[in-house]
Amino acid sequence: MNKQKFISELRMKLSGLPSKEVEDRLSFYLEMIDDRIEDGITEEAAIAELGSVEEIAAQITAEIPLSKIVKEKIKPQKRLRAWEIVLLAVGSPLWLSLAVAALAVILSLYVVLWSVIVSLWAVFAAVAICTPGGLAAGILFACQGNFPVCASMISAALVCGGLAIFLFFGCMAATKGTAKLTGKIALSIKKCFMRKEKKA
Repeated sequence: MNKQKFISELRMKLSGLPSKEVEDRLSFYLEMIDDRIEDGITEEAAIAELGSVEEIAAQITAEIPLSKIVKEKIKPQKRLRAWEIVLLAVGSPLWLSLAVAALAVILSLYVVLWSVIVSLWAVFAAVAICTPGGLAAGILFACQGNFPVCASMISAALVCGGLAIFLFFGCMAATKGTAKLTGKIALSIKKCFMRKEKKA
């Protein structure tokens, strides 16, 4: 693939993003390709080292904040006519309340998702704290000569220690999975805005 084809394909994949961002990123990749060519690498090899156009476009889309994409999308392309302004003002009680309700639902789902993760970490912390607490209680009962209670406390502490290890790895996996899911949801929302812009 040559430089012109690479840039034109990347421009197509990035259509719908803010034009300034697209131009900045394209300039960055053009400069990177030129630098590699100056170092003695062929144009095709320099482009191959960058990776596929799809991967680069996905990375750029993920890096650009959603607020910039939304701002670009809702920015009026032409001046509104008087009747359009009146229609927006008259319809605002309906569309504004629906927009606020939709945002509230999305925000509450996001909060619920992360509150589950926080709860899992809280359970891990409670079980982890039981381990030294149980060992300390077992030693205390041993000093008092109450060996059956001592044995049960130390056994419970060891069980909690084992559970804490499993819970730690489970919490880490759940946190990473939720972070990935959040990223994918944000990317999907960005792509929805980009698709709408392409159709416009």
